[in-house]
Amino acid sequence: MLRTGEPPQPLLPETSRRSHPRKLRILIVTNSSVDAKRIADGLRDAAHDCFAVEWVSQLAQGIKRLGARRFDAILANLSLSDSDGGDVFAALSRAAPRTPIMMLCIADDEIVAAQAVERGSYGYFLKEHFGSYLVSQSLRNIIQRHLIEEEVFNEKERAAITLNSISDAVIGTDLSANIVYLNFAAEVMTGWSRTEASGRPIGQIMKIIDGKTRRATRNPVELAIKLNKPMALKTGTMMIRRDGREVAIEDSASPIHDSVGKVMGAVIVFHDITAARALSIKMEHLAHHDFLTNLPNRVLLHDRIDQAISLGKRNNAGVALMFLDLDRFKHINDSLGHAVGDKLLQMVAERLSACVRGSDTVSRQGGDEFVVLLPDYKHAEDACMTAAKIVAALAPPFVIDGHELHVTASIGISTYPADARDADGLIKNADIAMYHAKARDRGSYQFFETAMNIRAVERQFVEMNLRFALQRQELLLLYQPLVNLTTGEITGVEALLRWMHPEWGVTLPSRFVPIAEDSGLIVPMGRWVLREACTQARRWVDAGLAFGSIAVNISAIEFRSKDFVQSVATILEETGLAPHLLQLEITESVLMQEAHSSAGILTKLKDIGVVLAVDDFGTGYSSLSYLIRFPVDVLKIDQSFVQAISSKRPGGVIVSAVIAMGASLNQRVVAEGVEDETQLAFLKQRYCEEGQGYLFSKPVCVGDVSALLAAGTLRRGVDEEG
Repeated sequence: MLRTGEPPQPLLPETSRRSHPRKLRILIVTNSSVDAKRIADGLRDAAHDCFAVEWVSQLAQGIKRLGARRFDAILANLSLSDSDGGDVFAALSRAAPRTPIMMLCIADDEIVAAQAVERGSYGYFLKEHFGSYLVSQSLRNIIQRHLIEEEVFNEKERAAITLNSISDAVIGTDLSANIVYLNFAAEVMTGWSRTEASGRPIGQIMKIIDGKTRRATRNPVELAIKLNKPMALKTGTMMIRRDGREVAIEDSASPIHDSVGKVMGAVIVFHDITAARALSIKMEHLAHHDFLTNLPNRVLLHDRIDQAISLGKRNNAGVALMFLDLDRFKHINDSLGHAVGDKLLQMVAERLSACVRGSDTVSRQGGDEFVVLLPDYKHAEDACMTAAKIVAALAPPFVIDGHELHVTASIGISTYPADARDADGLIKNADIAMYHAKARDRGSYQFFETAMNIRAVERQFVEMNLRFALQRQELLLLYQPLVNLTTGEITGVEALLRWMHPEWGVTLPSRFVPIAEDSGLIVPMGRWVLREACTQARRWVDAGLAFGSIAVNISAIEFRSKDFVQSVATILEETGLAPHLLQLEITESVLMQEAHSSAGILTKLKDIGVVLAVDDFGTGYSSLSYLIRFPVDVLKIDQSFVQAISSKRPGGVIVSAVIAMGASLNQRVVAEGVEDETQLAFLKQRYCEEGQGYLFSKPVCVGDVSALLAAGTLRRGVDEEG
């Protein structure tokens, strides 16, 4: 027997055999060693050694022991040397809040023991029963019940933590569809706390409506209870939060059953899909609209064309479709950068949209191509008016980042049912008509004609063959000399491109150069011409042949390409040709497009040391102020003015003016297309220094022009007085 205040001792030995069930640990807190022994003996005799009992005589010792190990139950006397009455239970429950506590008392203390039971004690034993088997039986029942309660508690805790950890909202109801539970996500989504919502009808806490009709929808919880089966939320369901804000939700409700299978309530699980729905709508929009201009893209355009055709069939109406391509857009994009190009496309889209009706569609096909769909088309005048309106809308300059840009559009028009009966056919034929408008007069519109298809097929065939022309070495250069009109001396040689096609024979540039420009082949082709011409000129230098300079025509796309100046310098270096022996010829119209940037490019070329010539001079309506700013060495009078000398047309006046202007600006003047003696005489009388044309020599192969260079002069047509 232990004395009060001594360390506790086990009154029943614990077995060390692992195969035996764990003994139930009981802590007895009493100042009566007799009572402690009676209880311990009773537990041992009645429970077949399933208890391990420890005894302490003071409350402080008991609390200390509870801090050291876990017990399955506590038997405590109401009256202890260091505490008394209800204080004993309160102190022990604080020290071991999840451990069953039984009070030990005499009959006179039953009232105090009963109060302890009200405060959470599992019960009490009267002193006269301490040695009874009922103590053992009751303890086992109490511990078993406590273990079950602990398991239920733990399960509920796990469930609560799990439900509050998930992002889905969970609401539980009773059989009347009144709220009994909300998890944290449901509180956040509905705006109601669990305490506030408890007992309220779910229709009050979770108001739902149809997103399209805006009508109230019956909560699926009510249906799940009534029909005793899971019920899903309808697509497009919206929930109105407590604060009035709407959120899109989805998921389902299911009935909850009791142990005999009867419906006892329901649970609904749902989540906020507002962001997902917005993203879906955005993705749907992006799938059908151009990201840059926000206009309908190809996919949506095809759908609208199909709808317009279907409507036209029912109403006996037509459909008109316009295909637009911005003239010179690539030059702007290459010279000023993609940022400026993108802003220009956005501004063009705005102007186009302002030109059409609400029922019409403006679509961007990609790049600088746009399509305008006119449903319910009745007369050609309707399309003409819209086309003219578009041309006029694009006429004012676009001011972007300090640049004043002038843009025109070439427009092709096709109609249903006259030109095509489906979307692909309408787009293809409008595209064909657009190319004809561009070739005829940029900034104009052209209706599709059946004959255009034949030319379009030929164009496609030419482009396909042209792509192999370089690698098959089918391109060649012919050379036409420039002569001094007084002495007949050869002052230069112009390199002229030809295509030696295996089936077509010698093909002139007019047939394939425009196609090369549109298809992007003109840049590699132009580089080949420049390299080939410089290489040949170097051979003449090495052979000791004087040729003045070798002239090469530069296309607009080449001139505007970012690496053009560097490519000229590279080719000169690689071929070893002196820069002053190379003459680059750029047409007046190309130079006047973005004249400011043209002047910058010419200056860089002049720094390299090449000779610069304005080709087809007189056709581009140059401003004299710009011409003075350009570092130009040569003016080449367009052949149309030279050939007008022999007729009654006023070309001679223009020729005379150009010759005089060239002399004033200290620039060489070359007359192109000299074909007869009348023209030659006129030019000589006006003191034009140089000429070029069939009167002197046609374009010839390298061998023939080398022979002419060896001779040094071309006497034909040159004045030989006497």
